[in-house]
Amino acid sequence: MTEKIALTPGTHTTPPAKFSHGVKKGNILQVAGQVGFLPAEEGRPPTPAGPTLREQTLQTLANVKAILEQGGASWDDVMMVRVYLTDVAHFAELNEIYDAYFEAQNLTAPPAARTTVYVGLPAGLLVEIDALAVLG
Repeated sequence: MTEKIALTPGTHTTPPAKFSHGVKKGNILQVAGQVGFLPAEEGRPPTPAGPTLREQTLQTLANVKAILEQGGASWDDVMMVRVYLTDVAHFAELNEIYDAYFEAQNLTAPPAARTTVYVGLPAGLLVEIDALAVLG
């Protein structure tokens, strides 16, 4: 049986409940919902990258990417991305940020499928993103 491996990059804080930032089993890697917290600093609570959707989205994507890389994956391996927004009015801006980010990644594979839903997040957080990757 293939071992299930928890992934927590050094840039991430310990999850606030019993879950892993990412889990890899065989060639499947699931990244848990990530938010736009800056890299963890010892003795400092998690801090959002900034108040804007752009700042938080770019940091959130960097946090997802860190987990993918720790698990031996890249954006080219991602099959599905789920985006959770707190405000329907942010949809167009999110798409602009998202498109520009992925254009800069120089992907060699087609883009992943994506779903966007609207949710409540803790105060000050505007976006959460998770991803499912299949390696090999």
